[in-house]
Amino acid sequence: MATETRVRIAPSPTGEPHVGTAYVALFNRAYARAAGGKFILRIEDTDRERSTRESEEAILRSLRWLGLEWDEGPDVGGPYGPYRQSDRRGLYGQFVEELLGRGGAFRCFCTPDRIEQLRERQRARKQQPRYDGLCRSVDPAEARRRAEAGEPHVVRLEVPPGGPTTFRDEIRREAIAFENAQIDDQVLLKSDGWPTYHLASVVDDHLMGITDVIRAEEWISSTPKHVLLYQAFGWTAPRFFHMPLLRNSDKSKISKRKNPTSLEWYRQQGYLPEALVNFLGLLGWSMSDGREKFSFDEMVADFNWERVGTTGPIFDFHKLDWLNGLYLRALSIPDLRRRLVSERCIESEERLEAIAPVLPLIQERIKKLSEFRPMADFFFQDPRDYEPALLVPKKREASDVRQALARSREVIARADPWTWEKLEADIRALADQLQWKPGDCFMPLRVAVTGSTQSPPLFQSLAVVGREVTLRRIDAALAKLAP
Repeated sequence: MATETRVRIAPSPTGEPHVGTAYVALFNRAYARAAGGKFILRIEDTDRERSTRESEEAILRSLRWLGLEWDEGPDVGGPYGPYRQSDRRGLYGQFVEELLGRGGAFRCFCTPDRIEQLRERQRARKQQPRYDGLCRSVDPAEARRRAEAGEPHVVRLEVPPGGPTTFRDEIRREAIAFENAQIDDQVLLKSDGWPTYHLASVVDDHLMGITDVIRAEEWISSTPKHVLLYQAFGWTAPRFFHMPLLRNSDKSKISKRKNPTSLEWYRQQGYLPEALVNFLGLLGWSMSDGREKFSFDEMVADFNWERVGTTGPIFDFHKLDWLNGLYLRALSIPDLRRRLVSERCIESEERLEAIAPVLPLIQERIKKLSEFRPMADFFFQDPRDYEPALLVPKKREASDVRQALARSREVIARADPWTWEKLEADIRALADQLQWKPGDCFMPLRVAVTGSTQSPPLFQSLAVVGREVTLRRIDAALAKLAP
């Protein structure tokens, strides 16, 4: 009988939900769906000082916002729970005892001061800091007696002397070997009885039946330690897939020091979840037909590990904005209105009703939902804070602009009927009379009414704002241009 494909993501709740977590979650979930398997979410909160329930909730909320739902997890349960490591703490001790009995681990009584002095000496010699194996020589029976007497200690992985530890990376499609002499005797159980990531992750992956571990390539150096643990327990290791790291434009690893990494930031900025998922799917992977806009279901139907690259993809915000714009323009107006309200870009549907005629025009010009409010605010309140210089096109004098704007006011005051077509025709005719380029005539009017040099189409905006408001705002602009 074929084994069911089971994959997982295991974020640590120690900060804001990271875009890299969503990236890895996407490929785990896509593979699980393509293989007809299960996608599991496990919270790895063994870092007691930094882990918070607030961070965990933010991770779950952000992944759900993206539509990356899981089949088993701390909030939905499942047959292999609990799915939060702090809730599983009681089971790790028995596996540590098994390892000690098998000779795959040893108790270490070195004090923190000795470990720090050792590392300082190694750094001074430009050596990689690592444990020197001092407590390996302690007789196991003596080590047990000291531990039972209450002497503080940790439990370390006992790396076999000599030879390499090898595993196959399924994305690189090759074996990767690490010399055992370079693998640290990693701490598995801390002195307070809490497991480290390395022990808990391997034990949980085994107990939860994880068949494929798909994670970022920064974990490649940890994988030999995990392989050794599988061997020490006598367990079959899963397959390992190490996704290329997301990179900034300068090819450095993506980090919040250079680029926003919090998934909550992307939501606040008005990126659509389906657009962000699509964008993440393009990072290091491609559809077989080369198209760049695709849904999650289309990704699943076309999923193939052979099209995952090994070069770290560049997180290109220009491309994300472009893609998000495509998704925004594809929304129906009712859906756009719903999202603007749900993402708090505007107070209510009733508020949107007032500018319904120009909503499609704004939709054509924004790349993010967060750009809606700055572009639409002038419909609801008079602009006041713009600089008078914005009213003056290049190569024009303020005095000439004031005269042209006053003439525009006269034309607008008598426009009949009050339609955008009539307004545009009349102002274009005025530009011909003044022998001005139409754009030079439009710009002062645009700034006067909207407070910006960029806005939805000018004359459709005037038609919605209304004659009275338009004339009032032109008067305020003329005052700004007064000598």
